[in-house]
Amino acid sequence: MKKNIHIISPISHLRKEYTLAGLNEGDVDPDPFKQFKKWFDEALNAQLPEPTAMTLATATKEGRPSARIVLLKKFDKNGFVFFSNYESRKGKELSMNPFAALVFHWVGLERQVRITGAVAKVTKRESEAYFNTRPEGSQIAALASAQSRVIQDRKILEKRVEELTRQYRAKLTPLPPYWGGYRVAPTEIEFWQGRPSRLHDRLRYLKKKNGEWKIERLQP
Repeated sequence: MKKNIHIISPISHLRKEYTLAGLNEGDVDPDPFKQFKKWFDEALNAQLPEPTAMTLATATKEGRPSARIVLLKKFDKNGFVFFSNYESRKGKELSMNPFAALVFHWVGLERQVRITGAVAKVTKRESEAYFNTRPEGSQIAALASAQSRVIQDRKILEKRVEELTRQYRAKLTPLPPYWGGYRVAPTEIEFWQGRPSRLHDRLRYLKKKNGEWKIERLQP
């Protein structure tokens, strides 16, 4: 007879104490975009790995979610911009359900920023301007890959890249018609600062109908 073996998860006891800083209402800017820039600049200055990396969560029209990491490429008072293949899974979900959530997790500063809002494509001019700054290999990859679709062998993709590299060796690589930017226009932005004993600080900015922002403290 086999004995029942109880396996204790080796990760259940792992925890980190957050001690770097606090976050008070009097310390934050009334404008959430200015507050984000302050934290973003501090993440850059701290030389954290991939400070522009953010989780992007989307959902189908039925509400089935999916998430992945993308890179922030621009932000201003109009929103937060990233680029992708419009025919990818995220692109198809955003066409059906044009709302998304973003999460930045700057571990070295014990901080998170959560953003939710409506999503719309940026203009073709904006997409072209960014696409033309990308390394040649990244431009070719955008042309070669039918993102999120099944492929039988990586060699097929590599051959396509070789063909396109030869084709555009002495030419400007064109912006694919199925590739470009999205802008998340936030209606809610939450700033999270780790604190001891899991009593974290959470300040949420909610956009009011008149366009102004209301700051609320949330319980951890």
